Amino acid sequence: QVQLVESGGGLVQAGGSLRLSCAASGRTFSSYAMGWFRQAPGKERELVAAKGSGGSTYYADSVKGRFTISRDNAKNTVYLQMNSLQPEDTAVYYCGADPLTKTIVVLSRAQYWGQGTQVTVSS
Repeated sequence: QVQLVESGGGLVQAGGSLRLSCAASGRTFSSYAMGWFRQAPGKERELVAAKGSGGSTYYADSVKGRFTISRDNAKNTVYLQMNSLQPEDTAVYYCGADPLTKTIVVLSRAQYWGQGTQVTVSS
């Protein structure tokens, strides 16, 4: 069982930055692939970025060059640094954990989910 708790969301002006954190419980965090997803009102959830247990990294085209995913296995935490935020980045952001990277990257699914954190970007 893995429990995930996101933090770091908030209101920011366009062009600003935020860093999201997702703290995980459990002693096997390093063996899980981690992903950041987002869901805007009226839209389907989409994968934003993922980090495999072996270090592989994936980014959605819409955030490449602006967002950076990282993980600190010693702290059981995955981060999403978001720069140059735009109003279209407004969404609830969720972190997900799965034993398999392909589940997150290919299927956009995860075994465990956090409760989400709201990110609002004003124009």
